[in-house]
Amino acid sequence: MEVVAVDIGGTHARFAVADVADGRVVSMSEPMTQKVAEHPSLQLAWLAFGEALGRPLPSAAAIAVASPINSELIKLTNNPWIIRPQLIPERLGADTWTLVNDFEAIGHAVGQFGDDAFVHLCGPEQPLPALGSLTVCGPGTGLGVAQVFRHKAGYSVIATEGGHSDFAPLDPIEDALVKRLRKTYHRVSKERVVAGPAIVSIYETLAELEGRPVQRLDDKQIWAMALEGQDSLAVAALDRFCLSLGAVAGDLALSHGPKGVVIAGGLGLRLKDQLLQSGFGERFVAKGRFRNLMTSIPVKLITHPQPGLYGAAAAFAQEHAL
Repeated sequence: MEVVAVDIGGTHARFAVADVADGRVVSMSEPMTQKVAEHPSLQLAWLAFGEALGRPLPSAAAIAVASPINSELIKLTNNPWIIRPQLIPERLGADTWTLVNDFEAIGHAVGQFGDDAFVHLCGPEQPLPALGSLTVCGPGTGLGVAQVFRHKAGYSVIATEGGHSDFAPLDPIEDALVKRLRKTYHRVSKERVVAGPAIVSIYETLAELEGRPVQRLDDKQIWAMALEGQDSLAVAALDRFCLSLGAVAGDLALSHGPKGVVIAGGLGLRLKDQLLQSGFGERFVAKGRFRNLMTSIPVKLITHPQPGLYGAAAAFAQEHAL
């Protein structure tokens, strides 16, 4: 059965046509990425995808959104679109549909991916366990978190808002970062420190500590300078971001009691080389009395280019038992 898979983030919306059968994704077309800012609504972006595809769209929709899910009204966390689930059949022409949180979708992707969809980051160099709990988290426009439980009958996914739990600073630099963030946000969550836009606050905090003038740059500029090695302060901010992400991933692992951890998100994939070379792994295991437990957990990075789209289609296949 064909289904239109949609992955809606804070900045981009991605579309593809997937073929699903027997509760799994069989294949997926080349995705089309659209900027959210270029369309006032999901319906108009959906129509633009249909025009680009050049043929009628399937009457089934698998939609992942970067927001908590409810049956009445969905206001996306970092995106101006509004979705009314009860209007999906009318607005999108979908007779059958599934609507999931974006990281719930990625959880479904993790549940169905083979070992070749991951690269090893730290911990025991072994495949993710076939049974037990997995933590899935990843930085993008926000910080997504989900839990996957693999069992003998398959797998189950639990959507969470773990990215909005409190951030715990571990050293004087992070103390200074949290102090700076509290001037804007009374409560500093994990997402304020280890999501894409957070690189600005990290960069400005390091500039202050160095006694340098604070340049007003946006996150895209700082990420570009950091990844290209053009600016020593931006590179230092990137290193600090990786350290903090390791600490956050470790905290989530302790909360979920998992047998494995998966880093996802578009930014996570871009940072593959930096995560491997940084102090991410050391910060992940630095949990005091639980260090030995943390060293037993394999940590992987998703390398599949579209886990959100794939996972949306997988969620549809699971829900409708196709």
